[in-house]
Amino acid sequence: MATPSHGAHSASTAPGAWDTAYEFKATLLLFLGFGLVGLDRWILPPLFAAKMGEDLGLTPADLGNLVGALGIAWGISAFVLGNVSDRLGRRKVLAPAVVFFSLMSALTGLVQTFLALVMIRVLMGVAEGAVAATGVATSVEASHPKRRGMNNGIFQCGFALFGLALAPVLATQLLQYMRWQYVFMVVAVPGLIVAAFMWKIIHDQMPGMTMHASHAAGKRPSIGEMFHHKNVILAMVNLLCAMAGIFVMSAMMPNYLTGDASYLHLTVQQMGFVTSAIGVGGVLGQFGMPTLSDVFGRKPVVSGSFLVSAIFLYIFTRQGGDNLALLFGLLFVASLANLGALSVIAGPIAAEAAPPGLIAAVAGLVIGAGEVFGGGIAPAIAGNIATSYGIQYTMYFAIGGQVLGTILSLLLHETAPRKLGAVSPAVATR
Repeated sequence: MATPSHGAHSASTAPGAWDTAYEFKATLLLFLGFGLVGLDRWILPPLFAAKMGEDLGLTPADLGNLVGALGIAWGISAFVLGNVSDRLGRRKVLAPAVVFFSLMSALTGLVQTFLALVMIRVLMGVAEGAVAATGVATSVEASHPKRRGMNNGIFQCGFALFGLALAPVLATQLLQYMRWQYVFMVVAVPGLIVAAFMWKIIHDQMPGMTMHASHAAGKRPSIGEMFHHKNVILAMVNLLCAMAGIFVMSAMMPNYLTGDASYLHLTVQQMGFVTSAIGVGGVLGQFGMPTLSDVFGRKPVVSGSFLVSAIFLYIFTRQGGDNLALLFGLLFVASLANLGALSVIAGPIAAEAAPPGLIAAVAGLVIGAGEVFGGGIAPAIAGNIATSYGIQYTMYFAIGGQVLGTILSLLLHETAPRKLGAVSPAVATR
């Protein structure tokens, strides 16, 4: 379906001219920027469970709708602004987007009504979607093909480290010293600093890179060409499954563990500890699985990750609240596998299915599809399940996403450069 000339891999450099210094700096900035996306996004659920929901008179369904509204906005923005970055350049989209979502995070602490919260989180989602799609393209363009999966993993694991590992602990600890409103403002500050460095360092195109001839000549591929490789559609539905799992877990876990309507009735500090397993496991998964996929292939790593996540999350649901270490360990493995699958799909699989000149657009399309349902509609459905039937049943919804992902990932087409014997920047990887 796709021709060998398609994809991020069609870029080339002269022998020995690969800019490894820029590759390192770009990967570090993307890691920090996407980490702050995760922090500003996932500081909400623990604050909501600990104090915010009670103060504003909100329910778990409201939390699901807040998370869902941001996810839907993220999904639409990922495609639209990813496409814009393909046309205008990476830096011109990345740096302003980081500034904007940081400001929206600060504003979250100032609003007092549910409608205002929804509006602020939607605007935040617009900016964060731009960072996600443009970040994938920037990472691919800065990375040598043999390090493409690894660098995408480093970039994406910032999301889990800052957002899912540190956010629950940071939120619950800061609440001992300040009101929840001020926590949102504190976590917004680092984004402004990272944005300034992005503006100074990130290139719109990798120095010395010559794109595929048709792109270099100004013949931009049409939107329809995004679908020439079958992995584009498959990545969209597989990412939907991955995001349905991790975002339902992340949004509902604090309320599953603590609060009046909780299932395990842990304390706030115990909740922060157990919930942080999602992020700690996610960091290793988002780094480790894309790196392993460079060696063993994208398809087997994604399929195996989905299966492991489903098994361990199911075992987690069968536990009581008396063994925190066991709860942490089970959630750690489930998250490691789930976010590992997500990173391979949203990063190297999406990029390697893209025509030249549309890397961010394809990444945005794949991320957008996953976000609209997995990050948007799924948490809203889970919130209503929690309100109508009980918080414990939301975990079975997440497990269903992992089981479906296991099945659908078997249809993916292998694109890893090493598996196909193509690791030179100038050689196609399909």
